[in-house]
Amino acid sequence: MAEDTCLSLERRIEELERTVRTLTEQKNREELLDLPWAGNLGSWIWNVPSDTVICNDLKILNLGYAKQEIPDRIGHAFFTDLLHPDDHGPVMDQMRRHLAGTDAVYEASYRIRHKDGSWRWYYDRGKITQRDAAGKPLQLVGIVFDITKQKLMEQQLALQNELLQQLVDHDELTKVLSRAALFRFLRSTHDRCVQEDRSFALLMLDIDHFKHINDSYGHQVGDEVLVQLARLVGSRVRGADAFGRYGGEEFMMVLDGLGMQEAMQVAERIRITVADHAFTGGIRLTISGGLALFQGQGIDELVTLADNRLYEAKRSGRNKIIGPR
Repeated sequence: MAEDTCLSLERRIEELERTVRTLTEQKNREELLDLPWAGNLGSWIWNVPSDTVICNDLKILNLGYAKQEIPDRIGHAFFTDLLHPDDHGPVMDQMRRHLAGTDAVYEASYRIRHKDGSWRWYYDRGKITQRDAAGKPLQLVGIVFDITKQKLMEQQLALQNELLQQLVDHDELTKVLSRAALFRFLRSTHDRCVQEDRSFALLMLDIDHFKHINDSYGHQVGDEVLVQLARLVGSRVRGADAFGRYGGEEFMMVLDGLGMQEAMQVAERIRITVADHAFTGGIRLTISGGLALFQGQGIDELVTLADNRLYEAKRSGRNKIIGPR
C-alpha cells in the first residue's frame, strides 16, 4: 500500500514538474498566455496519464460557472461532456488522430453548452509537447478562443446571402425564376444531357396581344395578369423542370428528359389551361409558344430555334404551339 502511495506521489510530482517547465517555456515565448486576440480564453494543459486538465479559469467562467463552482480537479470529460451532439464525434476524432500521430496538431471548432443551456462556439488548438520513452503522449498544450460572435456573424451573413440569392433567382414581380436563374438551370441541364446522351425540350411562351391589355386596362392590371399567369403555369410544372420569366410578357420552360411528343403534350395542356382561365376582371387571353428539342445543339442555337418558332406561331394566327415538323 505504501509503495502504491509513493508511486502515485512520484507520478504526480512528475506531472507538476512537466507543467512547471511548460508554463515557464510559455512565459518566455509569450505565445499562449497573453495573446491580445479577441476571444482569447487562455491556455490549457492536459496531463494524459492522470487525465488532469489545467486551464485558465476564464475558459470555465465563460460557460457561466462561478469561481467557487470550478472543480478542484478537472478531467478531459468536463468539457467533452458539454459538447454539442453534432460536434462531439468530429472533435473526438480530431483528438484521436493527433494522439495517434496522424495529425500534426489537434485543431477543432465546436459548440459547447453554457450553464444557461445556450451554445457557445470555441476554437481549440493544441499539440503534444511531451511523450514517454515508448512514444505515448504524456502532455498536450493548447489555447482556446470564444468565437461565438464570429459564428453568429457568419450565420447572419449566410442568411443574408441566401435571401439575396433568392432575390437574384426570382423575378421581382411574378416570383417565378428570373432570366439569370433560368439560364443557369438551362446550362446545367444542357451539360448533363450532353454527358448522359439524353434529351430535353425548351419551350418559349408569350402572351398574345399583351399590349392591348396594358392599353385597355392599365399597367397595374397588366402586372396582375402576369402574376396570375405565372402562378397558373408554374403550378403545372414538374419538379424536374424549370419555369420563369424570360422578359416582359415572355416566359421560358425547360422540360428535362422529355422527347418532342411528350413536350408538345405538356405545352398544349398549358396553352389550353391559359385559354380556359378567367384572369382578373374577367380578362381572357391566349398564349403562343415555340418548342425546340435538344439534339446536340449549343444553348444559344437552341434558344434561337425556340424563339423563331414562337414568332412563327405569332405570325400564323397566335394561340398555338409550334415545334419541329
